[in-house]
Amino acid sequence: MAKQFPELDDAQQKFIQDQHIFFVGTAAPDGRVNISPKGMDSLRVLGPNRVVWMNLTGSGNETAGHLLETNRMTLMWCSFTTRPLILRTYGTAHTLHVGDAGWEELADLFPDHRSARQIYDLQIDLVQTSCGYAVPFMEFQSDRDTMQKWVDGKSDEDIRSYWVERNSQTIDGKPTGVPK
Repeated sequence: MAKQFPELDDAQQKFIQDQHIFFVGTAAPDGRVNISPKGMDSLRVLGPNRVVWMNLTGSGNETAGHLLETNRMTLMWCSFTTRPLILRTYGTAHTLHVGDAGWEELADLFPDHRSARQIYDLQIDLVQTSCGYAVPFMEFQSDRDTMQKWVDGKSDEDIRSYWVERNSQTIDGKPTGVPK
């Protein structure tokens, strides 16, 4: 049975910190809905109603494009170990890019990563838990090193060129706000 809360309690915050993967969901008023898995050391709970996460370079940039049109965001975690649990946070988010006010303060919360493309700041207005009975057991082995290897083979200029070429529009052709 799903339960709803106005904010994250201490146990829910601990649950989030223990997970190795989370999922982000966003949608513009029209076009495709996007759900993306995220990992690495890229998320921080800053309080009962605030979560920030650093978005690293990827093949797409749907979240940024959607947030330019509507600021709704859902984050989801599921337990693949111990007790079955799914936790979702719903709220409104805004995007920060390098050079924006607040970027440095939030970026300092994370390990330095040259492929950091955005930071998303989510203000939570609803937390929901559900059973997760059908979520399988899986064992964490390690984070992938693929992103780091990709970055190591690129200059900063190469990474920014990639953003302009591959990350400046959503799959629906809408702008993402990537600085050019």
